[in-house]
Amino acid sequence: MTAWSAIALSGAWTEEEADRHMRERVIPIRLASMTPTGYPLVMSLWYIWEEGALWCAVQKTSRVAGHCRLHPRCGFEIAGDDPPYQGIRGVADVSLVPEAGERVLRRLIARYLGSETSDLARWLLSRADTEVALRIRPLRAFTWDYGARMQDALASGSSGTKA
Repeated sequence: MTAWSAIALSGAWTEEEADRHMRERVIPIRLASMTPTGYPLVMSLWYIWEEGALWCAVQKTSRVAGHCRLHPRCGFEIAGDDPPYQGIRGVADVSLVPEAGERVLRRLIARYLGSETSDLARWLLSRADTEVALRIRPLRAFTWDYGARMQDALASGSSGTKA
């Protein structure tokens, strides 16, 4: 049984390629949660991928935690901003796991900051007792990779951005 056995995965990548992207790209996840007003809100969060779930840590009183309590469904995307454009997006069920908050926070700090010695890491850890983990279990995911179709544009030096 793989991490992807319960996830309907489609698109450009195999399960192994999608798994590698989720584990190796150190970029934020874009998480879309539903607000009480009925409009989605997209936010960027640090994440780790393990055991078929994306894990984030947030303050238990944060808006995103409140949104996820009220509406335990979300959308997500893990994709860089620079060409060649590639990534994974999908829909998921999300739950709050208070007892995993500090453990996930420490894992996120190691992944994104490298150690717990920076001022930012120390500040985040000073609030660890009020962190909750978000467990995001993808139901459907779609991958895309425009590397091949962008190859000639990238070779000519055009990145699609203006100075």
